[in-house]
Formats: sequence, structure tokens, C-alpha cells
Amino acid sequence: MGQTVGEPEKSLSGFFFFWQTDPVVGGRWGGGPQLPRDEGLTVHWQEARGGRGALVRTLRRLAGPLRSAERVIIGDPFSRYVQLLLTLFGPRHLTVVDDGTATMEFAAQLGRGERLVRWHRKGSLGPRELVLAPVTTLARRRLAPARGRTVEVFTSLPVEAPEGVEVTENSYAWTRARFGPPLLTGGADLVGTSLVETGVVDADHYARVVGELARAHGATRYFAHRRESAEKLHRIAVETGLQVVRPELPLELVARRGPVGRTIVSFPSTVVHTLPLALAGTGVRVAVCEVAPEWLRATASPRAQGFLSGVTGTAAHEVDRLTARGTPSVDRLEFG
Repeated sequence: MGQTVGEPEKSLSGFFFFWQTDPVVGGRWGGGPQLPRDEGLTVHWQEARGGRGALVRTLRRLAGPLRSAERVIIGDPFSRYVQLLLTLFGPRHLTVVDDGTATMEFAAQLGRGERLVRWHRKGSLGPRELVLAPVTTLARRRLAPARGRTVEVFTSLPVEAPEGVEVTENSYAWTRARFGPPLLTGGADLVGTSLVETGVVDADHYARVVGELARAHGATRYFAHRRESAEKLHRIAVETGLQVVRPELPLELVARRGPVGRTIVSFPSTVVHTLPLALAGTGVRVAVCEVAPEWLRATASPRAQGFLSGVTGTAAHEVDRLTARGTPSVDRLEFG
């Protein structure tokens, strides 16, 4: 969202819809609409999970504007709500705005003609997926270019876009021009991940490694992912002494505004691609700690290790790699 608004290379005008689908995100985006408003856009907020009948009301209110819109911009093509919307109208120009590392998987699946499945989910179809299969199938067709419809992916991530899909680079020029440079603190900041919540990484391994990274790099803050559970964050705060922060805006904006540590350590995630762009020229060092196979849960998707390795391997060349070897320990977390 933040990178599209006011980006010099691709300026927007008119209406800007926030369609709330994740109850956890409410606290994170409570003040989010003010940012595009400050850039001169008209914002309409729709709560798709605001109680009984909220989804129907949302669809009814959005139907007219979406049918008449010259361009429709979506953030998460894997969202069942977004897919449902795509079955109700056929946009002439569709832009998928970078929604994290899932954008890489979306582009690859679209190119291979596969059904859209998040990388951390198992391949088998459950009852809910079977019921929604027709919606997903039609949405995938609407997400592909065709006669009378163009499709664009706006991202800073390396994507393998299929033929006919335009890829526009998000250089974070607007973020750098709009905010900062930040005040740098003497320590380090850690960036959290929801790999435990999605059933990919063992909770004990994760808590242990967070503590070791904090001690090894002198970290004082832990920026939580919006989907991290309160229980896990409480455990991290108690066991490591880290100050847990739930950002109200995307981390790229928070870091650019500062203050921020001179070193930012993250697990494989979007920020190892975006923070080097947003913080270019500030002197902040970004490092990524790879996820070792033994950290994974037995129930993790077979695609998990390959996908996470791909996120790490394609990170910007200036990002330091922290290699985990064997059982996690401070002396085995070393720069590669």
C-alpha cells in the first residue's frame, strides 16, 4: 500500500479502498488510511469481517466502483475475499501490489498455470478448499492477462512473471524522498516472522534462536509480524528481555522514519529485499538468518524449505547471510 501512494514513477489519483480482512491487522492499520489521505487521495474503509452481513454489505458497496474502475489494485491474490471479488467483475487493468514474499509464489504459480496455494500450505484440498475451488479457478483466470485485460505486478522482489504480465519495479524512491533519513541507535533490531503461527517452524527452536541472535548482535527491540500470537511474543519478551514492538505501519516506513538499529536481523521474509532499498545510503546493515531444516516441524509443507531458501538466496547482494549449522547456538550463527 505505502509504496504505491505517491510513487513518482506511478502516481495514483481518485479513490483508495482499504478492505479489512484480517482481524489482527486492525491494530496495525488503524491509522493507515491517514497516510494516503495526506497524499491527497480519498479513502473509503470497508470492514469485511465486521460481524454478520459485513461481507455482503462490503460486496454491495464495492460492486459499482469496481465495475466502473479503469484500474483495480489488489494486495493479496491468495485472499479468498479478493478472489471472490474477482469473480464478480472483470477489471480491464489489474495491478497486483507487492504483498510480501507470497508475490514470488503467486507469479510462479500463475506462470505454471497452477491453482493458487500459499507456499506454507499442504497440497491436499480440504473441505473448504473444495467448496471454494470454482471461485479460485475463475479468480486465477481473471488474474491472467487476456484480450481486453492487462495485468501488472508492482514489486521490488524477483518474480518470474508469465508472458504478458508487466512487471514494474518498486524502487522505494517515494519512501526515501518522503521519510528520513533515520536516527541510528547503537544496537540492533530483530524482525519477527509468523513461521511458527503458520506451522512451519518449531516454536522452541524459534524462541531459542531469537534469544541467541539477540545476545550475539546486542539487539534491544523485536519488531513483531502482524500475525504473531500474543502468547509467543510474551514468551520472547520474558525469555530474551527484548522490547516487543507491533508496528502500526509497514516496517519499511517505520525504519526509514527511525530511530532504527545500525543492524537489522531478519529471518527469510520480505524485508530482506525491501529494507536495503528503503534504507539505502543510511549505513544500516541488514542480515538474514537462514532457517535450518531441523527447525521445521514434521507437518510443514514439503515446499517450505525450498521457498525459504529461495527468499534468502535472492536477497540483495549487500544483505549479510547468517548461516545456521546443526543445532542452533551462538557460535554456529555466523556470517556467510
